Amino acid sequence: QVSLVESGGGLVQAGGSLRLSCAASGRTFSTYAMGWFRQVPGKERESVAFINRSGGSTYYIGSVKGRFTISRDNSKNMVYLQMNSLKHEDTGVYYCAADKNIQALAEAGGSVYWGQGTQVTVSS
Repeated sequence: QVSLVESGGGLVQAGGSLRLSCAASGRTFSTYAMGWFRQVPGKERESVAFINRSGGSTYYIGSVKGRFTISRDNSKNMVYLQMNSLKHEDTGVYYCAADKNIQALAEAGGSVYWGQGTQVTVSS
């Protein structure tokens, strides 16, 4: 089992940057693939980025490629999302997620662990 706590959200102008952090509990952090999702009220939650257990492979949705970078530090039980060139449409609640299987993580299945979310607001 793992618990996740996000931080780093806030209000930023379009074109600006934010770095989200996710602190994970437990001794088995390195056995989990990690990801970031976001949700806007009235819309379905969407995946943003994923990283495998070692950190050697990353995946992004098309709208954030080249602007966002996901990374992890297994020695600190941390995962990060560096967000640059932010756009108004990046606004939402960002959730950190974990699953031992990256495919299950991408599908946001029932085995996924979720953080409580952090609000990101990008003003246009």
